[in-house]
Amino acid sequence: MSPDMLFNLLSKALMQTLQMVFVAGIVGSIIGLPIGVFLATSGKGELFPAPKTNRVLGLIVNAARSTPFIILVVAIVPLTRLLTGTSIGTWAAIVPLTIATIPFFARLVESAIREVDKGLIEAARAMGATPFQIVFKVLLAEARPSMLMALTMTIVSLIGYSAMVGAVGGGGLGDLGIRFGYQRFNPEMMVLVVVVLIVLVQVVQSAGDGLARRFDKRNRKN
Repeated sequence: MSPDMLFNLLSKALMQTLQMVFVAGIVGSIIGLPIGVFLATSGKGELFPAPKTNRVLGLIVNAARSTPFIILVVAIVPLTRLLTGTSIGTWAAIVPLTIATIPFFARLVESAIREVDKGLIEAARAMGATPFQIVFKVLLAEARPSMLMALTMTIVSLIGYSAMVGAVGGGGLGDLGIRFGYQRFNPEMMVLVVVVLIVLVQVVQSAGDGLARRFDKRNRKN
């Protein structure tokens, strides 16, 4: 394989992977954020007390999170076809990636919000803040560094998932590694794909760590 062909294949696969991660990450996070906030604030005696709904939603989130991703991809093929008109390709892969992102990010958001000092919530209540004001001006503001780390973890996980969908024709770096590396007995291609994935993860992790430190009030005081 010529260097030009290798570069073209790798560039195309990388762009497909970035497309899958970008779209699934944005859509999944937008949907997962309010779910995570509700899970963290709807228990007994909390801002929006709805313990029964909280338990039901928690069970659904747990069930979705515990489903192996490759099984999820196959199980929702009818939904994927309904939304995209096909079950293979980059846009088809975005559907299961998004669905997998929602419960994952929701639980991370819930954990981030529960880490906020309860004293801040009580102080806001004493000042007459409404539950929605407490959510937006206290909980989300204070949990911002943790949620940035949660988003980073989500994107890193999506990169791994995007490689897995290559096994079912999802395109991207995983598909490149399987078709041109494994199936054609080309270990150099496999190594190259792995290296690119590692670099991609490192870039995302470093960027996420930097943003989290920037918005961490404890670092501002030092």
